[in-house]
Amino acid sequence: MRWKLEPAEVTWTAVRAQGAGGQNVNKVSSAVHLRFDVPASSLPDELKAQLLACADQRITQDGVVVIKAQSHRTQELNLQDAMQRLHALIAQAAYVPKARKATKPTRASQKRRVEGKKRAGVTKALRGKVDW
Repeated sequence: MRWKLEPAEVTWTAVRAQGAGGQNVNKVSSAVHLRFDVPASSLPDELKAQLLACADQRITQDGVVVIKAQSHRTQELNLQDAMQRLHALIAQAAYVPKARKATKPTRASQKRRVEGKKRAGVTKALRGKVDW
């Protein structure tokens, strides 16, 4: 399934980061809140349904994906990090595992299995009580 994320559908705002960092954290808005409205997006309908069905805490009841990135010191790197996380979330929802094709074991492998079981049975029979 091919999909492309339109940059106009993603909105972001710069906010102050939390945690340690001193004066830089208190003065500079380097953290990024990224918002992506899934129902209003141009993604295929199947992908929208799969994305909304994900049990992810970043997806709100209204179907808006909210990602907060604050691990980097600059706004640009945090925005790139948030976009990468959004792409990873969508790619995870779009992933469809291959269907498993059931196969029969070969006759030789069946024979090897039975012979191994027989050998194990003989070994276990020898562990029994010895009758003098």
